[in-house]
Formats: sequence, C-alpha cells, structure tokens
Amino acid sequence: MIQVDNLVKYYKDFKAVDNISFNIDKSEIVGLLGPNGAGKTTTIRTLCGYLAPTSGEIKINGSSIQENLLMAKKSIGYLPESAPLYGDMLVYDYLLLIANLRQVKNKQERIEEMLELCGLKKVVAKNISELSKGYKQRVGLAHALIGDPEILILDEPTSGLDPNQIIEIRELIKKIGKTKTIVLSSHILSEVEVTCDRIIIINSGKIVADAKTDELKSMTSGAKVVVVEFKNDLKEQVEGFVQKLKGNPAVSDVEEEREQTVKLKITYKDKEDIRGEIFDLLKNTELQIINFYQEDETLESVFRMLTSNALANDEASQENAAKEDDVEEDDAKKGDAKEDDSKEENKQTSGERLEGEAKEKQEEGESK
Repeated sequence: MIQVDNLVKYYKDFKAVDNISFNIDKSEIVGLLGPNGAGKTTTIRTLCGYLAPTSGEIKINGSSIQENLLMAKKSIGYLPESAPLYGDMLVYDYLLLIANLRQVKNKQERIEEMLELCGLKKVVAKNISELSKGYKQRVGLAHALIGDPEILILDEPTSGLDPNQIIEIRELIKKIGKTKTIVLSSHILSEVEVTCDRIIIINSGKIVADAKTDELKSMTSGAKVVVVEFKNDLKEQVEGFVQKLKGNPAVSDVEEEREQTVKLKITYKDKEDIRGEIFDLLKNTELQIINFYQEDETLESVFRMLTSNALANDEASQENAAKEDDVEEDDAKKGDAKEDDSKEENKQTSGERLEGEAKEKQEEGESK
C-alpha cells in the first residue's frame, strides 16, 4: 500500500527526516509518534506529495509518487493539523464544492454518506465558522474522505480538542479504519495507544522503533521499577534503607521524591525479582508503608527511553560538532595571528630596507 525507502528531507542545512524506511499494508492503522520537532509532519507532507523529498522514494500502490503525483493524490485523503476550511460556507455547500473538485460521482449520495459517517447531520445547514473545534475536525475528515480514497493521512487529528471531542474523533477514526488504511501522526501517547494497531516512533528525523502496539510495550531496557511510599518521614531510617538498597547488586537506581509523603522508585534488573528482599528490609524499620507496588510497562516508559536516548546522542553529536568548530576557529585565529605577525615582520623588514636606502642616497649626495 505505502512503501517508503531511504527518505531524506532537508530544509536548507537542517535534516528534518534522516533516511527512514517503512511499509504500511492495507487496512492498517499506523501511528507516527514522536516529540515536537521530531519530523512527523514533514514525513506526513512528503507522503501526501505536498513536499518533495531531498532523496529517497515513496510508492503508493506500487507507483512512485515522484513520477505519478496526481495518481497518488487520488488515492490519498489528507487532514492537516489545522483543517483549512472556508468559514463563510455552509457545511453542505462546502462538501458539495469538494465533491465537485474531486469529480465525485453520485455527489448527493456521497455527501449524505459523509454526513452520516462523520456525524454532521445536526450542523449541515450551519456556517463552518459557527462550529466548535470538534465539529470542524469532523468536516475536515469528511473533506478527506469524500473522494473515497484508499489511504487516509491525519496530522494531529485531536489537537486542541476537549476530552469528549477526542473520544468522539478517536472512535470515528477506528470506524473508518475498518475499510481504509490510516496513517496518524501525534505526540499524544494515549491517543496512539488506543487507536493504532502499529506504532512508528520518530525522533530527530530517525525511526527509533517500529512495532505492534503490544510488542512495543515490552521494549524496555530490561529493568523493572518498584514504588514504595511512606507516610512518615524518619530521615535517618529512610537514608539507611536507601543505602541498603544501593548495596544490592540487582538495584541500578533509587529515585527519591519528598512532598507530603516519601516516595522511592527502585529500579532493578528484570531477571531478578527482589520485591521480597525489599519487603524484608522494610520489616526491620519503623517506616509506615502506605504504598508498595511494581509499575506496569507502559508505552510512556518505552517512549521516554527511546526518545531520551536518541536525544542524548543527538545532543552529544552536536556538542562534539561544536567542539570541533571551536577547535577549527581557534586554529584559524592562530593562523590569522601568525599571518598578521608575518605581515608585520615583512612591513618592518621592508621599512628598514627603505630607510637604509634613503641613508645611502643621502650620504652619496653629501659626498658629491
């Protein structure tokens, strides 16, 4: 259905998309997930043909989008983050306009289908400018779907919606996904987790994970986290407990939070279950336990692990590049200084030579 091979996109010197490849099959709902500025929207726009890639290839149904752009666009319905709607038009008139532009057959029937599918019958005779953000998104979805495309591409479809509107749009997307291939970009973890069958995580323009939603949750760093919360704050006993925990070779980190209670997050190696040992240590203290549980693996923990590592590497490479630039700049300055010294020496030598010649001429004149 969609095939992306070695896609690269530059904005002048900035690489927004860095050599990514993936395939999407028919009737898949795939989420493009990543932090702000990760390259999601740029990827979406190149898939739609709105941006030309710097290099790489995109195929829609086996046909290159670069060679057959018009044919590819006929197969795609696109809803950008802010749906570009004509606010002074009635909902019905707007959909009729899009149906005419898309050269839709049986326009009246298709418009009725979209009104029913997208839940727009109540507002069909209203100006678009009078609609709530949720209803405007529904009109945008109807716009994207009215040409009956095989592929639906949605960029941040629930951005700016309230919780009720998010649930409504989410259910609508899942309903449409039964017959369409959907690519959905978002930075909202919960939205992608409940809506998508598969998730592609992008960070700094690179794909850092590509897996089914359930499989992705198991992609942890091989560690578990136990949370222990105390009602009272016996500082010496807490410190002693923490020191004993850190003495356990299976424990890799102990994070401490102090507000009205004391909460410890104990990270340990996945292969060794040390909950029993932790409880035995607690029995020998006067600390009043109000919570003791092991954190479940979540998409959020995987997302943080993958994007923070990639971000750290990217920052390190930028720091190294900056250091190299500083070294080059210092070398250049030294070179310039040497050149200036050399020029000054040449000036001095030349000045001395001219002064010597002038004295010689003066002596010759006096002798004559």
